[in-house]
Amino acid sequence: MSVETAQPDPASTVAAKTGAIHRVRRVGHHGLRIVTIAAIVGLALIAMGFFRFTDTIAELKTSGPVAEVDAIVALTGGYQRIDQALALLEQGVGERLLISGVNPSTSGAALRRATGTKPATFDCCVDIGYEALDTIGNANETAGWIRQRNYSRILVVTNNYHMPRSLLELSQASPDVTFLAYPVTHSDLKTETWLSDPIALRTLFVEYAKYSLARLRYWSGAKSASGLRADLAAKQPVAASLD
Repeated sequence: MSVETAQPDPASTVAAKTGAIHRVRRVGHHGLRIVTIAAIVGLALIAMGFFRFTDTIAELKTSGPVAEVDAIVALTGGYQRIDQALALLEQGVGERLLISGVNPSTSGAALRRATGTKPATFDCCVDIGYEALDTIGNANETAGWIRQRNYSRILVVTNNYHMPRSLLELSQASPDVTFLAYPVTHSDLKTETWLSDPIALRTLFVEYAKYSLARLRYWSGAKSASGLRADLAAKQPVAASLD
């Protein structure tokens, strides 16, 4: 007795395949909508954070008398930071100045000549730090200097856009020390002209990204390099000598 094998209905097979395709497409469209909405929300949050960051910078002021401090630290790398710090020192603000992050090829005499500072000021009251490679290094170099001299109130001189991250890193490296801001202003962020300046816009956004990453690093407890020249050199592989 022969047994007939049931043949699939071509129409139902096509319908099943079509239905499966439609379901995949619906899932894909739904997923794409979720991704698009998430991207829009993410960009909106980044924009809000960025403009809140620029508003914070715009509110930083140097007008009025400078608060009483033990010493000053100037972080190298930007517009007129060293000049402003030396001027404050000569006005009697603080008893010493640390210039952190100076290139090893730059001597104290060269800095003095470039800034037009009195030789007596450099000889008595200026310390030059050659170890810091970045802002984290500035904080660690400053922390060692503070411990050595037992300071508790420090005036920080750096550009206004660099101030939030500098204060964050300094406070993390020296949590028992009070840091006061003396921002050096290169452009007025209270007007909207900086929005049409691509260099200012790029500088501010890059600094905002670095500041956000620094906050995330401390929030997560992640470790980072010390930012000090000596520690970096210690980690470099020693080259084998050739006979």
